[in-house]
Amino acid sequence: MPANVIRKIDEAREVGIRALRCAHEAGVRIASGSDLLGPLQDRKARELEIKTAIMSPMESLLSATKTNASLFGMEDEIGTVEEGKLADLLVVDGNPLQDIATLQNKSNLKLIMKGGRAFKDELEQT
Repeated sequence: MPANVIRKIDEAREVGIRALRCAHEAGVRIASGSDLLGPLQDRKARELEIKTAIMSPMESLLSATKTNASLFGMEDEIGTVEEGKLADLLVVDGNPLQDIATLQNKSNLKLIMKGGRAFKDELEQT
């Protein structure tokens, strides 16, 4: 990429982090979302890491789960792991509360469940 494009990306990130800080300090509920499409889908977890410049790793994870469900009015159906709720689950090799970037490495994702079905299962069967 040309240097001017990289510079604009860096500037946009800095402004975004400042805006996130202002919203977080004002008590605004921070949700998660991404406009990444196609082959960039695997970079969605980067948003969670960027948020940890302002929020704790747990707050960042909650922004993508519980807060999103609440803001969509679906907190009775999704957003937390509870009996009777729909859940997409990850089993991760690592602790995202210590290093949220763990979620960015596909090889760390050992089990991916969507709607109760395993889409990836690399857990050792013993």
